[in-house]
Amino acid sequence: MPVDDRPTLQAPDDDPWLWLEDIEGRQALDFVERQNQLTLSAFGGTAYERDRDILAAIYDRPDNIPYVRRRGGWLYNLWKDADHPRGLWRRTTLPEFRKPEPSWEILLDIDELAATEGKDWLFSGTSSRPGSARVMLGLSRGGSDAVTLREFDTDTRSFVADGFLLPEAKSSADWVDDDTLLLSSALGEGMATASGYARTVRLWRRGTSVDQAPVIFETTADHMRVYSYVDDTVPAQRIWFIDQSDFFNFRTSIGTTAGATTKLDLPSNIWMQTHGDWLSVKPRATWSVAGHTYEADAMLGISLSAFLAGSREFTVLFEPEPRRAVQGFFWTGGKLVLSILDELQPVFEVCTPSASGWSRQRVEGLPGIGVVDVWSLDHHESESNGDMLANVQDPLTPPSLMLIERDVASPAVLKQAPRTFAADAVVVTQHEAISIDGERIPYVQTGPAGETGDAPVYMSAYGGFGASVKPYYNASLGKLWLERGGTTVQANLRGGGEFGTRWHDAGRLAGKKLSHDDFAAVAADLVRRGVTSAKRIAAQGGSNGGILITNMLVRYPERFGALFCTIPLIDMRRYTKLLAGASWIAEYGDPDKPEEWEWLKTYSAYHNVKTGQAYPPILIATTRRDDRVHPGHARKMAAKLQAMGYEAWFYEPAAGGHGYGKDNKERAGFEVLGYRFLKDKIGWRDSEC
Repeated sequence: MPVDDRPTLQAPDDDPWLWLEDIEGRQALDFVERQNQLTLSAFGGTAYERDRDILAAIYDRPDNIPYVRRRGGWLYNLWKDADHPRGLWRRTTLPEFRKPEPSWEILLDIDELAATEGKDWLFSGTSSRPGSARVMLGLSRGGSDAVTLREFDTDTRSFVADGFLLPEAKSSADWVDDDTLLLSSALGEGMATASGYARTVRLWRRGTSVDQAPVIFETTADHMRVYSYVDDTVPAQRIWFIDQSDFFNFRTSIGTTAGATTKLDLPSNIWMQTHGDWLSVKPRATWSVAGHTYEADAMLGISLSAFLAGSREFTVLFEPEPRRAVQGFFWTGGKLVLSILDELQPVFEVCTPSASGWSRQRVEGLPGIGVVDVWSLDHHESESNGDMLANVQDPLTPPSLMLIERDVASPAVLKQAPRTFAADAVVVTQHEAISIDGERIPYVQTGPAGETGDAPVYMSAYGGFGASVKPYYNASLGKLWLERGGTTVQANLRGGGEFGTRWHDAGRLAGKKLSHDDFAAVAADLVRRGVTSAKRIAAQGGSNGGILITNMLVRYPERFGALFCTIPLIDMRRYTKLLAGASWIAEYGDPDKPEEWEWLKTYSAYHNVKTGQAYPPILIATTRRDDRVHPGHARKMAAKLQAMGYEAWFYEPAAGGHGYGKDNKERAGFEVLGYRFLKDKIGWRDSEC
């Protein structure tokens, strides 16, 4: 009897598994329930529960770092532990925070709220106004991107009676004044783009229905979204309106509560930020203007008023090099801070504008360690005195939270995360593999010194959207993989942003296939160097990394012993029709355009599964409340593989959003299930089994 291998490259739309896209459909949920039982029966049990509890206890430790942002003199934090799995929203002062055990004021107990209202609430952030106790607080059901917005008073620690209230939707809001909001929301007829995000900005006044709020800015449904915000760095109120046509292109305008009045004369593929009368921009492509040519990824500065008056005399604040690129930038205390990777080493520079020009200096005193992240302590720039926070760590050194005060020479350690795994016999080394076209692909290896040819290896990567992968301290891998004698590998694939736009673009659109070749090259390099053998390599990737892992399955099956594919994007024929998929066309391409389907079909693993292949076993896991990447991707791929006789396992918890769980125990369980599966399939009986 012939095997049903639909959909195929020859008939990509003949899909017998479309019923699995019905997220809450009875037939689909029956499939999920059966699959969950099979997977938990095979890889759950006593050892699973023990490791889950070990990991959850690490996530719930009372001495973990409480990360904070400052607003109105208060430091705000969301804290989760075993007694408060959904979290406590709380605040303290900086002097208090400096103490080993600060005293916190509890503003909202999310567990208590969820129990009282009978809803699966999770905290999803706030929008505030300088000088006001009122905030718009977001509540997410089960971790979804869509949120319910409710007005909350931080002085009374309660929701505002008859205050602003917006039902569940993909929304954001910013305060114009105490009684007026700028609302960017997909709620309402015709208010959503094809990507499911806000198509309009509405001016919502207190005491009126959101349906009555006038539209003051809008875009077409084929654009990704619009949003707006109030600029609090100028004396007179200024509102910015952004029309984001796709993931990498923006049109920005200045305006008032009546709408946009002046569109900035900038290319759409420029990243920009303003502060007062200063404009900072970073073009994604070479830009020639007013007789000057600026390189892609250069950092440029100019007076905003001069720019609006017609000047294009930018000051070059940073010039990129092939392996040196700006990763991000932000304003704090009137200074522009550049985050740079130089041969993957973190560097931070501060650019200060004045009427006589710009000055530059390096942020000194930070440890020379694998990963350093820096950000403004203050949420509102108008309240900032220039204080910054830094988080420093590497694969074997737990994070330290440091305060960089404006006029203090050396950063001060505020909090130190606990060491959660033994690393005495573990070393970190850096290597490069040579990809299929000769490009050098960096990767970080952590594990025992020396090569045995048989190391149990856990590989991971991302390779998309210009996101840079950094070698962070990973408590779960450290405790359950490294401490037990395993090795981990993290690869910097093209498609990421480690070396700037050229690195990203090389792994974008038709180049996405090269990103996958890069990962396969790293796997081969581990074998070449004598670290391990192919059957002992376990690999994991999530979201965009789901395309990566399923392409390892169908394109490079001989290089891996087992694969773990999480919250994945997989079906590249229908991805634009599922939830937020249309917003990613700029990264992958449009399958409805024949010329772009020609490259998309080369890495749509769902269509490239073939009969009679020696595919490694795979576990595909998603969450039902993921309203960003549709769970149908994971469901359909698992069903097709199983129908074709391959060893494919599936797992889908009810909550978690585009993540691994709504609380620390759920997150730990999701991760441990993957580890148990991978260890079993690469034949690794670690010391704790």
